[in-house]
Amino acid sequence: MTTKRRSVASRGGLRAASAKASTPPVTPDGRYIVVRGRLWRRSNPGLPEPRRLALVEELMEARRAVRDALKSEADGALAAARRRVDAAKVGLGERGPVWWTDGTADLNRHMARNTPYADWFAGLEAAEEPASGSEHRGRRARRPSGGA
Repeated sequence: MTTKRRSVASRGGLRAASAKASTPPVTPDGRYIVVRGRLWRRSNPGLPEPRRLALVEELMEARRAVRDALKSEADGALAAARRRVDAAKVGLGERGPVWWTDGTADLNRHMARNTPYADWFAGLEAAEEPASGSEHRGRRARRPSGGA
């Protein structure tokens, strides 16, 4: 029996399009971007531009194939599409062996606060604090329970 998988939109609503969301912070060494506090390896900047563009196009086609396979619930097609996504990401340097040569460990998918980038990341978070000092960020304050 095949279970239908939920789309990104159904798991948490559509992602807000904002200036912050469109350009995630990049670590000082250029190896990672930070999304929701987690490090994600960037593409190899040493790739020749035509090769990079071809791999990005393949990645996008493979992601569309994953989407289509999820809609059709075809398990064989889904596995093949996911292998294509993985191959494109390995080619881009986002997965597989690291593209840098100084021997530094790969911290892909680690929380930034638990890595050598912690101080840098804490500085980013401090800069993003709201000017009003409000902790609620758009939420209503809870009213105290009980009669008054």
